[in-house]
Amino acid sequence: MNVLFMGTPDFAVPTLKKLAESGHNIKAVITQPDKPVGRKQVLTPPDVKVCAEQLGLKVLQPETLRNDNSIKEIKELDPDVIVVVAYGKILPKEILDIPKYGCVNVHGSLLPKYRGAAPIQQAVLNGDKVTGVTTMYMGEGLDTGDILLTSETEIGENETSAELFDRLSELGADLLIKTLEGLEKGVITPVKQDEAQATYTVKITKAMCPIDWNKPALEIHNQVRGLQTWPVAVSKLNGKDIKIHKTLLCDKSGKAGEIICTEPLTIACGEKSVVIKELQLSGKKRMDSKSFLLGHPLSVGDSFE
Repeated sequence: MNVLFMGTPDFAVPTLKKLAESGHNIKAVITQPDKPVGRKQVLTPPDVKVCAEQLGLKVLQPETLRNDNSIKEIKELDPDVIVVVAYGKILPKEILDIPKYGCVNVHGSLLPKYRGAAPIQQAVLNGDKVTGVTTMYMGEGLDTGDILLTSETEIGENETSAELFDRLSELGADLLIKTLEGLEKGVITPVKQDEAQATYTVKITKAMCPIDWNKPALEIHNQVRGLQTWPVAVSKLNGKDIKIHKTLLCDKSGKAGEIICTEPLTIACGEKSVVIKELQLSGKKRMDSKSFLLGHPLSVGDSFE
């Protein structure tokens, strides 16, 4: 197939690599423009652009797809299919109608559950046991198109959203190749999404970071896992912000927020407790709790706010 690939962040990179290895003809890669990053606002290319250039592929970075020039350029590429993975912009109908095999999107959930921009983090925050990836036809709505194929996977009890992100990006890449083969052979029957079962993700923000130790340990553990690696769960200790990067569940009980054990570092919650495995004092490096305690001694009875 002649493929036009559209994607921007690292989640899309495994799919682009698999496409390049699969024998499909990638006509071009469309990604978002370079953007300033960090305190020094260094102009930085998207991960997909870096990968595409390493593969020797043509890269386009239009500011918008909603003008005659962008639409004309895509038509001239004459793609059989447009593959979209976390591109970051809605495609206008004029582009959706161009390829004969349609526009195929790889989404990081089992649709219609978790439509929107943060399905992986949402699944972990909610404590889901199972998630997966979906390939679907793109429509004018937000993740509302007909489902082509899905692939399920279990979520580990201690798996972070960052770890799940990496696994689903690889799972999505494999599913996309399988989807293109099925479309070419005419063996895939698209299935309409059940609107009654549709749910949407909320935007992940720093407002989600503060830990309420009155909540059950399971909810706090899911919060820590779900907010990795950004924006990261946080709590105050002795007036200082502490980022909590990794926890484990524990059956011990005590007063919510209090340290009930230092080896390992265990904090009581509203129900049961969590063991803090990795944490980070504001402005300092991330470290395991044992190393942290060597430089910042804590005692049983000390309390997180």
